[in-house]
Amino acid sequence: MSLTKTENSLLKALLLEGEMPYALYEFELEEHINYWKDSLKKDKDDFVFIVTVNRGDVAMVLITKNDELYINEEARKKLKLFWKTNYQTNIKLLLPNMVKDLSNDCFALTGAKFID
Repeated sequence: MSLTKTENSLLKALLLEGEMPYALYEFELEEHINYWKDSLKKDKDDFVFIVTVNRGDVAMVLITKNDELYINEEARKKLKLFWKTNYQTNIKLLLPNMVKDLSNDCFALTGAKFID
């Protein structure tokens, strides 16, 4: 998939409320959940979210430090709650690196900490 198509798929799913198929989550992300939970704890992040793109479809998962798991639209909804007024700005800021990771056959993984 070209960078432009990947970027457009991410924009549609993350900023334009596009659908995210559960089957893609099951196919690409589900088996790695325990690894990401361990990584989250090791890095002492408050949450981590992971995005994948396959043939124009997008799936994502968000994991909190309390092991709460949010999938696809629920993950996007939770991320919007966490980032409140900065959601769109943060996604646009992260987008180039997400596209780069995905174009290199890696998941786009972002860990974050809350700032008081």
